[in-house]
Amino acid sequence: MKCTFLGTGTSMGVPVAGGFGKDMIDGDPRNQRTRCSVWLQTEDSSIVIDVGPEFRIQTIRSGVDRIDLVLITHEHMDHIAGLDDLRSYNYMQKGPVPLLTTKQVIESIKTRFDYMFGENKYPGSTSLDMNVIDKPKTFRDVEITPLPYNHGYIDVTGYRVNDFSYMTDVKEIPESTKEKVRGSKVLVLSGLRWGPSHPTHLTIPEAVEVAEELKIPKTYLIHMNTYVNHEESNRRLPPHVRLAYDQLEITIG
Repeated sequence: MKCTFLGTGTSMGVPVAGGFGKDMIDGDPRNQRTRCSVWLQTEDSSIVIDVGPEFRIQTIRSGVDRIDLVLITHEHMDHIAGLDDLRSYNYMQKGPVPLLTTKQVIESIKTRFDYMFGENKYPGSTSLDMNVIDKPKTFRDVEITPLPYNHGYIDVTGYRVNDFSYMTDVKEIPESTKEKVRGSKVLVLSGLRWGPSHPTHLTIPEAVEVAEELKIPKTYLIHMNTYVNHEESNRRLPPHVRLAYDQLEITIG
């Protein structure tokens, strides 16, 4: 399985709108981060996890030419704002795009994107085939396991896809979820900043502690803010933990 990191930045992106804090970013393009999303490719499946505000640009850069399934972690706009950009896949694939998430997120999507649903669906708007995932599910050649955890004030669902586990916007992980992650070959985990502690996100040191506890061979950190420098941070991290960056491609298996 191949994973392409479409975006690796925090909720406001790096740099943020207006360019505030851009003086913190050096010439390294890995320090410019769009909102978090990944693209997973297997022999029979093309799966995207989350579709943020820059999703159109991300798909053009990475060449995402087919989407068989979308997995959504939670309802915050930096993870669902790109749903409108799935229209082109409706046209090319001649049908709705399948989407799996929780019941709560489906209800939120229907409220926020009301023009896509019901009797008043706007002609030509995105068509989605949304279903709840609350237990492991086989999709084509992959096994998908939902990974519930806490994001401070709301619950979020990460996903284990075969030997790849993805958890963004993490604050606390229950033991039951940790058991589902153990044995993964690759873990993707959010690490907002080096410090101080944050009420809804793991810091980078806290994320490293999780990776050490779970004994995952390779962990990639995402959802970093403006003040996290790629090269400097990697020098501070243990060898098996690295910062991901936009357009990074890795192979699992």
